[in-house]
Amino acid sequence: MIPSVLPTYARAPLTFVKGEGSWLIEADGRRFLDLGAGIAVNALGHAAPALVAALTAQAQELWHVSNLYNIPAQQKLADALVDKTFADTVFFTNSGTEACELAVKMVRKYWYDKGAPDRTDIITFSGSFHGRSAAGIAAAGSEKMTKGFGPLLPGFVHLEFGDHNALTKAAKSPTLAAILVEPVQGEGGIRPLPDACLKGLRDLCDEHGILMILDEVQCGMGRTGKLFAHEWAGITPDIMMVAKGIGGGFPLGAVLATENAASGMGAGTHGSTYGGNPLACAVGGKVMEIIADDAFLAEVNRKAGLLRQKLEGLVANHPDVFEAVRGTGLMLGLKCKVAPIDLVNAGYAAGILTVPAADNVVRLLPALNIPDADIDTAVARLDHAAASLSSE
Repeated sequence: MIPSVLPTYARAPLTFVKGEGSWLIEADGRRFLDLGAGIAVNALGHAAPALVAALTAQAQELWHVSNLYNIPAQQKLADALVDKTFADTVFFTNSGTEACELAVKMVRKYWYDKGAPDRTDIITFSGSFHGRSAAGIAAAGSEKMTKGFGPLLPGFVHLEFGDHNALTKAAKSPTLAAILVEPVQGEGGIRPLPDACLKGLRDLCDEHGILMILDEVQCGMGRTGKLFAHEWAGITPDIMMVAKGIGGGFPLGAVLATENAASGMGAGTHGSTYGGNPLACAVGGKVMEIIADDAFLAEVNRKAGLLRQKLEGLVANHPDVFEAVRGTGLMLGLKCKVAPIDLVNAGYAAGILTVPAADNVVRLLPALNIPDADIDTAVARLDHAAASLSSE
């Protein structure tokens, strides 16, 4: 008999009833140190007081109003994002998956309005993840995500991650509209795109008049130590997908774009019932206020250095369990010699939460404001989990 909740998740036997900062409390009272943060969602930890206050204040005024009307909290957050980024305009969604759908529509409408309706193809890369909607799975293209869901949305050109020759050739296609890439692959196993490669992609787009779409759903909002990961490379995209951390745990996503890239999106071309609602934007506004601060980002970088140093020691102490540390900022991965799920399960026993990924990697995505003492505890618990695997 099918469960009342559709069984699309392989859930761990844990039931959390309360969160405090970097900690989650199980129904039986056990405390778990959370290095997953809802998969890079709880950027300021669980039940962050500033976000609770922002949500409560807005909830006492107005929960929902249609996008048929002006929404002050939405306008305020859009202005903040435009002020701090390359973007001229913002559309708010409820998730990264929804952001992907709009990004694809925006690119195709752009070329249609430019008199080139055949320019519909979008280059994507192996190991990518752009959500589980029709456009998202077609963009990623992996059999694991697409099997059984055909016919797939056409117009995606899948290239191997790092295959420069194939990329150079594909960029010359007269039907190419855009390149879609994650500056740091999350689901793909914490694989950062080197700054030189990101610059090369931007140059290639400029050379052939192609739009660049960046998926910063997982690596954005301070996760790498800059507000957005592409800033490290000194480039800007034409379109960017954002979600996860921007809501601090409240459902919120966005598509940011230049005026040129968004030129085809007039009234009636896209919409969302809940996108940009007052509650989400009140929380998102407070998240932006906190994370976009230079002093906060400096602390992210300091904490990232501290955590990475300790993880390098962990890897050295357990050469039969770990191969290397990879990633950037507080978006780190442990490349494993054991099955990632074995380390995740051993972590449960040690009271620590991590997230498996592809390429035999376990992801560490803590709250950006994780206290130093919690970093010490996290590494100690990871050490305990690794030791339990070493002794098997």
